[in-house]
Amino acid sequence: MSDGSPSDSNPLTHWDASAMPASGAWEQKRRLAAAMRLVIGRLVRSNAPEKELRAAAEGLERYAEQLATHEQLTRYEGYAESTLAGDVGAFFDQSPLIGLANPLAPPISIRQTGERCAEGRVTFGAAYEGPPGCVHGGFVAAAFDEVLGFAQSLTGSPGFTGTLTVVYRQPTPLHTELRFDANVVSQERRKIFTEGRVTAGDLITAEAQGIFISVDREKFLRLLEARQKLDPET
Repeated sequence: MSDGSPSDSNPLTHWDASAMPASGAWEQKRRLAAAMRLVIGRLVRSNAPEKELRAAAEGLERYAEQLATHEQLTRYEGYAESTLAGDVGAFFDQSPLIGLANPLAPPISIRQTGERCAEGRVTFGAAYEGPPGCVHGGFVAAAFDEVLGFAQSLTGSPGFTGTLTVVYRQPTPLHTELRFDANVVSQERRKIFTEGRVTAGDLITAEAQGIFISVDREKFLRLLEARQKLDPET
């Protein structure tokens, strides 16, 4: 089990979510992200007056400049993808799909349901709309990638997505709790084969198959080094 902090010597060491409740600045970061999700969800449907929108935009622009004056995180506090988990206690506060401190995330809640099985639950709001009243297919695919990725991490040799195939059976509704079920089907050397489905109540709206390619520690370290060069704010 993780000791509660990322390790520079082992990038696949993760936080244990149950042992790391948010407090202090990190708790407020989650709170701010939750407020931003509300703004995003309501803004896309709002017909607020120009004066109010201008004032809000100016306020956010000022705060964006303020954030730029603070020291930036130079490594992942947890990891942004559950494909690299390798530990069911992994914690991903910055993930764009499950991160409680990332306003882009719906967020998806994922848990282990079997030796190599996982379940994700999420409700997509108006900001994720594609067809009227339905989740954009790209977000359905992204959710599959995350939940299948978590399932394949349970093998102990996690990797990156190689291929992801989604079959859309029915429109996936907004404002409805969705359940993503995923499991590992088989392994062949570095390839990990997974499958999953998403349901809204008793209705299966989509199914997916994913192949993940396990990666070694050295490759992950190289990606971390490259990230430092690509991100102008680190």
